[in-house]
Amino acid sequence: MSRGQPQYLEPVKEEMMQKAKSIIIAGGGIGGLSAAVGLSKHGFKVTVLERAPVLGEIGAGLQLGPNAFHAFDYLGIGDDARRMAVYVDKLRLIDATTAEDVAEIDLGEAFRNRFRNPYAVAHRGDLHGVYVRACRSNPSIDLRTGCNVIGYEQDGSSVRAILETGESVEGAILIGADGLWSNIRNKVVGDGAPRVTGHTTYRSVIPTDQMPEDLRWNAATLWAGPKCHIVHYPLSGWKTFNLVVTCHNDASAPVSGLPVADREVLEAFSHVHPRAQSIIRHGQNWKLWVLCDRDPVDTWIDGRVALLGDAAHPTLQYLAQGACMAMEDGVALSLEVAARPEDPESALLAYQNRRRVRTARIQLTSRAIGDHIYHPAGVHAALRNSIMSAKSQEEWYDALDWLYGAQHSDAAAAASFLEPV
Repeated sequence: MSRGQPQYLEPVKEEMMQKAKSIIIAGGGIGGLSAAVGLSKHGFKVTVLERAPVLGEIGAGLQLGPNAFHAFDYLGIGDDARRMAVYVDKLRLIDATTAEDVAEIDLGEAFRNRFRNPYAVAHRGDLHGVYVRACRSNPSIDLRTGCNVIGYEQDGSSVRAILETGESVEGAILIGADGLWSNIRNKVVGDGAPRVTGHTTYRSVIPTDQMPEDLRWNAATLWAGPKCHIVHYPLSGWKTFNLVVTCHNDASAPVSGLPVADREVLEAFSHVHPRAQSIIRHGQNWKLWVLCDRDPVDTWIDGRVALLGDAAHPTLQYLAQGACMAMEDGVALSLEVAARPEDPESALLAYQNRRRVRTARIQLTSRAIGDHIYHPAGVHAALRNSIMSAKSQEEWYDALDWLYGAQHSDAAAAASFLEPV
């Protein structure tokens, strides 16, 4: 106790200090748990409020660029993440109309040397499990399920997450990591429903022994066709292949995870080469999503409240960077909050400014790739093939530097921030 300070004030002071170090995260997906692990590294107590009754991830495969692995290392889960990943040899682009190879990017030693880490693919549930285990083993992180955050209230000293039950949870900062349909975003930004893109994605997982033997490549492969494309790659120690097929069919309403018949999927790809169709014929238990995103916005913060991941900058899948951007957000957020623990509003502003332009580029580039690289036809497709087939490996690496290069990526730069701030 300080000299002259009444002893009865000590518990009050301690409670205030604990509150200042307490952070609430709405959403227990990959982005929310990345932020939780990162913040706990710097001594913050974190409460994660997940609306679902159990922690889990919807979907199957995801792609992990080098920036993801730098984030894993910063967060202290690098070894576990590497064990569950499948390391593909190349990125491969094929013309879905002719079945001819267009281009490939070698992901071997030269790529790893350039970007300081590998490129891999993983089952989304496997990666999420790595984060859940890290959080559950960390006494500074409290994971709560069945907690739907519908809004918040704040004053000059704290913020309260309001649950659907009417209960509230209080802390110094609230992070909205609650996805595309974020309740937190409704109050922070208030821009209404997401933009429906008119692109429909169908997802399936194929046991490896049922994948056509001549297509069991150790590659993340994309077949680009008129208003459609097909992606496949191995998952979970080569036990299965992830299969994702997308068509631009002008769907007008959002749909998420709706089961569909095999026939519906095949009909959407009846115009592509028989070899490409043969992959789709091996899919089963198809589910569809109508893809949505949002325009980039200037503001993700409101006082002691900030958005993260899809709640802040939802993007289409065409750069395979949605999860990677959420993890980069978690790294950047933890660094900025740790640098300004006594000024959370300033810390959140710094976090937003650090991430806003990069994530906007991801959002807008993803849209452009879907329209102008993956889905064109005729002479537009021929031009794409001509340009992409002429690139050398070094030219491909140069083209990807803005995405994976350490000087541009918060998560790639995290390797130099491994000591706590």
